[in-house]
Amino acid sequence: MRRHLVWAVAIFAVLISTGAPASAQQVLPSSFGGWNATARGNFKPEPNNTLAHGAVVLAGQAIAAAKEYGFVSGEQASYARGDRALQVQLYRMKDPSGAYGEYSYLRTPDMLHAAFTDHSSMSRERALVLIGDVVLDVRGTALAEEEKDLRALVAAVTPSAHQGPLPTLSERLPLKGLEERSDHYILGPQTLNHFLPISPDDWLGFSQGAEAELAFYQLRGHHMTLLVADFPTPEMAANKLKEIEQQANVNKDPGANPGNLYAKRSLTLLVMVAGAHDRVEADTLLQQVHTGAEVTWNEPAFEFKEPPITTMIVGAIIGTGVICCFAVISGLAFGGFRLVMKRLLPDKVFDRSSQLQVLQLGLSSKPINSEDFYGLGPSARKR
Repeated sequence: MRRHLVWAVAIFAVLISTGAPASAQQVLPSSFGGWNATARGNFKPEPNNTLAHGAVVLAGQAIAAAKEYGFVSGEQASYARGDRALQVQLYRMKDPSGAYGEYSYLRTPDMLHAAFTDHSSMSRERALVLIGDVVLDVRGTALAEEEKDLRALVAAVTPSAHQGPLPTLSERLPLKGLEERSDHYILGPQTLNHFLPISPDDWLGFSQGAEAELAFYQLRGHHMTLLVADFPTPEMAANKLKEIEQQANVNKDPGANPGNLYAKRSLTLLVMVAGAHDRVEADTLLQQVHTGAEVTWNEPAFEFKEPPITTMIVGAIIGTGVICCFAVISGLAFGGFRLVMKRLLPDKVFDRSSQLQVLQLGLSSKPINSEDFYGLGPSARKR
């Protein structure tokens, strides 16, 4: 009976331990800046459990994008202060790179840069904030008036976020003609197909470790899409370009299908332009994208030239002479200094009789006098 009781207590403890973290893992605060939570819960990006942004329902493509960016968990809460209300959703992603991608996916062109973090944006009724591996999506009215309170919300969430390096592919995008806030970090085929509808299949090679940055441009009155994909090795990028050329209309002559893709490879980067009318127009973007390292054949190389044997011999003689002169001069200086000090301060600085020890062979009974070594002793004076 006692054994059954022990097992029951153990099972009950396990159930409590598994259920406790649900409330302990809540990241959104119960209150901030005078706002109090009126309702809160969790969400998952599944078709049967759509993500609600107030009156906006996130489903379909947005669910697929969240999964491709590595969605881990989500929280949502409603806050109220007087007659005002806020709807807040928190996306926990697998790493900061996935969170950066989700942030770039959710951001819209009308959302201007905000000062909450390095990557944050806000419109009149919506604010997005990237904090490590967490993305905050806040909806309300006249959010600019609540900027101070939103800072308090960001400060409350920041300790629970895991910081890390962010993708740098956006640094490869040319600035000329770039439509503001149109860049998106891509980690999956369905997200790519949302912005560049070519195929929902993984034709770019995300399953092989590729990552991409996409942006929209307006040059010469035409809208074009630039896609920069980075692969683990140059060989993978070259093979992917050959594969795309065989399967799609890539780098064709002008006057062909207006849906042409123009592409080039630069080491590990594969750069493509869609929407250009010809190769010349596409090159205005393609030629501006380069990798960080460039290999050139005309760079001067160092050449070692051995000097003539006569120069080497003369140099050796001169060098030896300089060393010998230095040795003689330093020896005379040191010896002269000792002699001067012994004459001016005998038995005070060098060879003090109280501390001098000399080995003797015992061949005579004459005692050793240290002054005899320098010709200063009595025997020397008698001579």
